[in-house]
Formats: sequence, C-alpha cells, structure tokens
Amino acid sequence: MQNPRSLVFALHAHWSVVEWLVQRSREQPVFEQDQVVALIGKVDPSKTSDDREGILRALINADILQLLPRDSLLQLNAHVLEFVRGLTREHELGLSAVLQARVQGIRETTERLNEALERRDLDLLRQAAAQLAELFRQIGLQLDQDRHAILEIAEKAKASDSQMPAERRYRQVLQAYDEYIEPMAAMMDSGPAGTFYRYLEETERALDYSLEVLTAQGALYTLRVLVRQAAFQTKDLRKLGREVLKQCSDTLLPLREELRQHNSLSATISHLLGLVRKRGLSRTFKHSQLPLWRADRPKRVSVGDEIRTIMTEARSFKPISKVFPEEAPGVSVTELQLVDSLELRQRLAGCLPVPSLLDWLRSQYAHLNDATLLRLYHELINEPDWLIKQADQRACTELNKLNVIHYPHGILE
Repeated sequence: MQNPRSLVFALHAHWSVVEWLVQRSREQPVFEQDQVVALIGKVDPSKTSDDREGILRALINADILQLLPRDSLLQLNAHVLEFVRGLTREHELGLSAVLQARVQGIRETTERLNEALERRDLDLLRQAAAQLAELFRQIGLQLDQDRHAILEIAEKAKASDSQMPAERRYRQVLQAYDEYIEPMAAMMDSGPAGTFYRYLEETERALDYSLEVLTAQGALYTLRVLVRQAAFQTKDLRKLGREVLKQCSDTLLPLREELRQHNSLSATISHLLGLVRKRGLSRTFKHSQLPLWRADRPKRVSVGDEIRTIMTEARSFKPISKVFPEEAPGVSVTELQLVDSLELRQRLAGCLPVPSLLDWLRSQYAHLNDATLLRLYHELINEPDWLIKQADQRACTELNKLNVIHYPHGILE
C-alpha cells in the first residue's frame, strides 16, 4: 500500500511530469520506461540523464507509476489519474445511465425518508438524509465533470483540420449528443415525462417538511443541520442541472448542424483557448512568448451625475473662518470654602425636621458663598441616610448672588 504523504510530496515535486502523463494516458494507457524518461526530458530539457532516471525512480517508489505484473510496462495509479483529471478538467464524458441510476436512487431514498418520518425513526431519517446529501454531491460532481468533458470534445472538433470530412471531424460530437445530451434532455424535461426535476421537487418538499417536524419536536441540532443542508443541496442541484444542460446543448448543437467552418487559424485559436481555459494564461504562455494578438484593455470607471455634482461642489469649496469662543472662566479652587461636614450633619440632625434644606443652609451658613452652599445642598440630598421629601410647590431661595428657583427638598428625619 502506498504512503499517502510520499505520494502527495512526489505529486508536488513532479507535477508537470505527472500532468503530461495524465494527458498522454488518454491515447496510451501504459508506458515504457524509455518513453517516460524521454517525456521528462521534454518537460524540462535542463535535466541530465541521471536526473531523469532519478525522477522516474521517485515516481515508481511513490506509487504514482505502477509496474504491470509480469511485465516492465508502467501505468498510472488509478487514484492519481482520477485526482489529476479532476483538477485539470480532463475527465472523460460520463454515462447518462449512471446519472439516471443516481436520480432513481434519490426517489428510493426519499421514500425511506418519508417512511422514517412516519415511524418517528430518527436513526433511519439521519441515514436517509446523509445518503441524499451524498447522492446530491455525486450528481453535482458528475454534471460538472461532464460539462468540461463536452467542452473538451467541442474544442477538439473545432481544432481539427478543416479539410477533414465532416463525419470524421464531428464523430465524437455526434456521439456525445446522441448518447448524452438527448437522454439528459429527456430526463430533465419539466413535463410529466421528465424525472430529474420531479424527483428533486418531491425530495425538497420531503426535506422541508422533515425539518419543520424536527424543529417542532426539538430534535438534535446536528440532525436538523443535516436535513437543512440536504434541502439546500436540492435547490442548488436543480439550478446546476438546468445550467449544464443548456450550456452543453448550446455548445454541441451548432457543431452537430455543421453551421461553422474553421480554417487553420481558427483551429489554432480554439486549441489555445482550450489550453488557457484549463491551465490559465500565465501557464500556457510565458511572458516572453505571448502572441502578438493579445492586447490588454484598460478598464474605465464611470460615475453618475450625482457624483459629478458633489465633485464640482467639492472643487469650488472655500472654507469659512470661524472664531472659536474664549474659554469661560471656571471656578477656582480658592473660591471653594472648607466646611466641617461632621459638625454640619450634627447641627442638621438637631434641627429636624427641615422643610427646605437650601433655606436652612442659607440661614445657618450665611457666610458661605453660593457655590459652597449649592455643593453642600446636592451632597446632602443624595445621601441615603436622610429621609428626603421634595415639595410639590415651586419656591425661590435668594442666595448671596443667585436666586434659585426650585422645588424644595425637605428632610423629615
């Protein structure tokens, strides 16, 4: 059994070689060792003969390349082949029958989900929801792979020689349309004959109803999340199926009808566009080898009339000079007078009850200034030890310099 870490490290170190081997595997499933060494030399001509032999041994030791039994031929590891094809969008076109079988599995699993809901069997309901989520994932993955496979078939047909007979040139296009597009269109028909949308709608209703029941019953949060996520996958899968079918039909139908004729220039451009779609522009062309027909288009940002009005007003803006007000003179520390608080509270306790505390302070401490009297007044009425009662009638107390209009606070005890 191969070591996963060694295999992943070898993929990282020799990715360019493995990518070319995966592309060659479409036409040649097995390789001779000399062919692999020659391919390594084409990928990196700077490698010496010993370096190429070392890369070959590293690929064999990491189990990326496997020796056939009783033979010296090499073949790619099936897991590596599937992994690299998935990343580079080099998948073969799948079978519509496999997709139809998975769609039929959705209907059977939905029936088990409804049965589990009727029997209140949460374990069976969990299994059915998890199986539906897995089916949705598999169908979505197959649809995405089939879309790229059909685009690859169309690009190859466009890049082929225009002098080739149309029957030979579009052989794979016709085969893909007859064996895949037409069965897919029949399965995804929105009418009564279609099964894809009808089964997914039934499944979506069943999952939504199951989520309502589980929420009302107070089921486990993990189970509710599983059912809710499966319902979201159902909606996304319906949208994905519609998009994939439309894109594949729009791609193959013009070729099937032979509406376009390609010369050598358009064939080369189609081939290069296919490489750019799969690998990206920077990996397809080096900076020193960019074709002359490539041109960068500068982007323009336009603004509305409201923004232009604001910009015009901002350009003609003139600041207005304002004079800041002078700081108001505050009360200095020297104006505050010291009072014996203990003697004040003892005298006040001896005079209880006091109907108006501010008037009492004015009569007992007439020598204090207004700021000190008001400070003592606010301190005393906020103390919790006194039983304070505020009068309903407004009164006026004349201090040294101020006349205070207030609702008197009295102290009962």
